[in-house]
Amino acid sequence: MIPADVIFMPETPAHDAEIDHINEEAFGPGRFARAAYKIREGGPHERLLSFVALHEGEVIASCRLTRIAAGEGRALLLGPLAVRPAHKNLGIGRKLVAISVEAARKAGAEAVLLVGDEPYYGPLGFKRIPRGQLSMPRPVDLDRILVHELSPGAAERLKGEVCHEDQSRMPAWRETQEPIRKAG
Repeated sequence: MIPADVIFMPETPAHDAEIDHINEEAFGPGRFARAAYKIREGGPHERLLSFVALHEGEVIASCRLTRIAAGEGRALLLGPLAVRPAHKNLGIGRKLVAISVEAARKAGAEAVLLVGDEPYYGPLGFKRIPRGQLSMPRPVDLDRILVHELSPGAAERLKGEVCHEDQSRMPAWRETQEPIRKAG
């Protein structure tokens, strides 16, 4: 159960050092070799769609969203999601995911994608992407690529290698009124 004195809010630049520390603590130096990290190197995350949990003014958890592209599909990549060890298993991470998904929906995103454990993320609305539909720029267990559709058919439009949207040649989801669809 989330303690009543935990505050959830959009991240600001003032939180960056604490978020870096939390991610280092949670994922260690190996985080730089992960497929999702390689995608995030392609451009900035969406600060207005990224959130922190604070306890007594200290950042105790963080969840970021980053614009991505795969084929004609557009989505937001969730992560890293990290919670300080003393605050784990209280529902803080799940609450951050719910807040982030709702912010993505309000911003007009088609889907939220992540690399994670289905038993954790499945109850939060994420489902497995069919094997072979997506690839990542580094090795990843394809059974851990999960998606939460915010627009019908969004998951089907995500095909091929995932990259940061800034690295894609297709228009950004924020620049279109209608979801991008295949011609014909």
